Amino acid sequence: MAQSPTRRNFLQNTATAAALTTAAGATTCGDQAQSTVNTPATMTYEDLGVRRVINGRGTVTVLGGSVMPAEVVAAMVDAARSHVHFPDLQRKAGAKIAEMIGVPAAMISCGAASAMTCGTAACLHRGDRKKATQLPDVTDIPNEIISQKAHRCGYEAQMWLTGARTVWVETREELEAAISDKTAMMFFLNKAEPKGQIKREEWVEVAKKHDIPTLNDAAADVPPKERLKGYVDEGFDLVVFSGGKGLTGPQASGLLLGREDLVDAAWLSISPAGGIGRGMKVGKEEIMGLVAAVARYLRVDHDAERKELDRRAAHIIDTVKGISTVQCDINVPEIANHVPHVKVRWDEGTVGTSPQQVIDDLLDGEPAIAISRNGKDGVSISVWQMQPGEAEVVATRLHEALS
Repeated sequence: MAQSPTRRNFLQNTATAAALTTAAGATTCGDQAQSTVNTPATMTYEDLGVRRVINGRGTVTVLGGSVMPAEVVAAMVDAARSHVHFPDLQRKAGAKIAEMIGVPAAMISCGAASAMTCGTAACLHRGDRKKATQLPDVTDIPNEIISQKAHRCGYEAQMWLTGARTVWVETREELEAAISDKTAMMFFLNKAEPKGQIKREEWVEVAKKHDIPTLNDAAADVPPKERLKGYVDEGFDLVVFSGGKGLTGPQASGLLLGREDLVDAAWLSISPAGGIGRGMKVGKEEIMGLVAAVARYLRVDHDAERKELDRRAAHIIDTVKGISTVQCDINVPEIANHVPHVKVRWDEGTVGTSPQQVIDDLLDGEPAIAISRNGKDGVSISVWQMQPGEAEVVATRLHEALS
């Protein structure tokens, strides 16, 4: 597929920035020794034999999260040029993000999962260096995490890395009964709130009454931007966001926001400190990229971005809705991934193709297009991460597959 002018210009500008940065930087002995080697100026996916994919699934990790805006890439390129004192960078970047968002404290992690681990560790050791380096040995350390059964998420292992174990509850009565001197934290999966009996306000109320820290996993919960600050304002002690989803920052970045003493304790459990998070290394490039991403996210016109997403969704529906038995509608999830998703359903017997066949055909075709299954009789298409011109390509290909 020919790239749109906007996308092509972005890629060209990024490559040019990288080239200029390399030229401006200090030349190392290694650079001199290899200067005569015939290598491409820029290594691309094509050089590795990897296909580019039109993203119709959203900010999912399996497709690399989001496409970073030019200013984020530029911040990362600039950061790659120099050495810095890393702890100084970590602290000041966290302070800058906390200031921009309006929360007491912030720490950049190497992903939302990393923020969950470090936040849990902080709730266990509470800033005690000896206990921080002791984990996952939880001898003489409270290590029980209370969570609702409806909030099982598949990410419990990120908390269990610390040596913590989960106590599952369903009702307020069970929650009150589960609290003991072994309780270290109460975990809340924000996107699962509609499924659980205990809602956010009541969860925080119980935790405050018993002086137990709360951690809210809100990894994919922006937009809207108000949520970056809102859950902390509601009383959650720690809140986790992904840096590479709605914030469109580096995929290998995340945010831990909230109570100053707990965020401060979390520094003891992430690289370059020793202990449980030593392998959770976030680079100087990702740190500066996420600072730039947050700054951008807080200033962009989200209403204009939403109008463009609505236009893309409407175009896909208008293109395929005329096909016999095909039904289309737009779904905007209330909490996580709060952006338009096109839901397309059809009668398999009449159309002659199954949802899985359509998914496979789009992914195997040229260009490759990734979309999701929607129940037994349809597919779901997220327009969020599509680049200029790609919604039109998806609409055409989907029409062909269903015709």
